[in-house]
Amino acid sequence: MEINSKNLHLLLPGKVTGVAKLYAEDHSCSILEAMRRFYSTKLYKNLAIETTKLWHLGIVALYEMWIEEEKD
Repeated sequence: MEINSKNLHLLLPGKVTGVAKLYAEDHSCSILEAMRRFYSTKLYKNLAIETTKLWHLGIVALYEMWIEEEKD
């Protein structure tokens, strides 16, 4: 299946959940809280845009990008 702007939303929940689990473990918060935080990031906004191709990245790479974003 080709990923495009019409079906990208099918990949996002798995990516968000995986990143949130890592964040919750490292920051002693619930997965739900981590998901809320992630949904409000610039990274998530860019992840949700198909043309950025961020959806190609794995959970760990996305998590590391999020941590870097928080430092800024």
